[in-house]
Amino acid sequence: MNRPATIEDVARVAGVSRQTVSNVLNSPGIVRDQTRERVQDAITRLSYSPHASARRLRTRRSSTLGIHLDPYAGGISGVVLDRFVHALTEHAGERGLRVTLYAARSPEEEIRRMADLRDGGDVDAVVITGTFHGDPRSQWLTEHGVPFVAFGRPWGDDDVGDPAHLWVDVDGAAGTAHATRHALATAGPRVAFLGWPAGSGTGDDRERGWREALGDAAAAMPRLISPESVADARAVVARALEETPFDALVCASDSLALGAHLAATVAGRPRLPIIGFDNTPVAEALGFSSVEQMPEQVASGALDLLLAGGRVITPREVEPHLAHVLVEPRLVVR
Repeated sequence: MNRPATIEDVARVAGVSRQTVSNVLNSPGIVRDQTRERVQDAITRLSYSPHASARRLRTRRSSTLGIHLDPYAGGISGVVLDRFVHALTEHAGERGLRVTLYAARSPEEEIRRMADLRDGGDVDAVVITGTFHGDPRSQWLTEHGVPFVAFGRPWGDDDVGDPAHLWVDVDGAAGTAHATRHALATAGPRVAFLGWPAGSGTGDDRERGWREALGDAAAAMPRLISPESVADARAVVARALEETPFDALVCASDSLALGAHLAATVAGRPRLPIIGFDNTPVAEALGFSSVEQMPEQVASGALDLLLAGGRVITPREVEPHLAHVLVEPRLVVR
């Protein structure tokens, strides 16, 4: 072998899992004698030497947080996460911490990357983004005892009173409620909503704010559906403008709002009040109102949760009501 042996090499030679090798290195007492001897024999035969940072991990001294970097997909949807990662890196530096970025194209690949970082002792804790119902990443991190905080709630039965993990999120319902009340006050009583298909935790939350602001009238208002696509949103809104009159449109994202703006312009209603969500540079350039997510506050809240008392913690070490931060967004009117 021309390269240094890895923990995967040891696991293969010993006929065990990578986790078992990690247990032998970090918690040998929980491994059966026969298995532990087999792993130690493989370590000797391969001249495997755990990375020095693995020792730091056991004492939580690497002072490094890991965070997933979304693959570039074009468009405008990644601006908020880009701002969040930048703010997290900046705030972490102010607290004497480093941030390691890693790429992955699926939750399963992300779990493998997190396992590599943990086994190499390269991170003390992880920040995950884009949580969803049944998220396997949070389950894996919890099962393997890796401290983490999520940008996005657990989407459980009681995320506030009994949270499954530390989380910080933007109050999407509050944001769309602000937007809807503004539209009612300035445009008219018929305020439609353009959102994603049902089943998305974030999308459902944003729709809830629109419904709550309208009250009983929501049942009679147009609820338009589109995937996160400018072209699809444009087509959906173009059909709606032909079939159903409405005074204003609240959207679940700036991408949807952009498609709606294009459709309204072609339909001869360029001044139709359209409100987006994310407050991206596109909203500023085209001059439509949008809900600002405050990613800098989200980043600061994530670090406050993760480093309570100046040390990395887990949710069960704090009172449930202290295990989350919900940031209220603000409406930017243009």
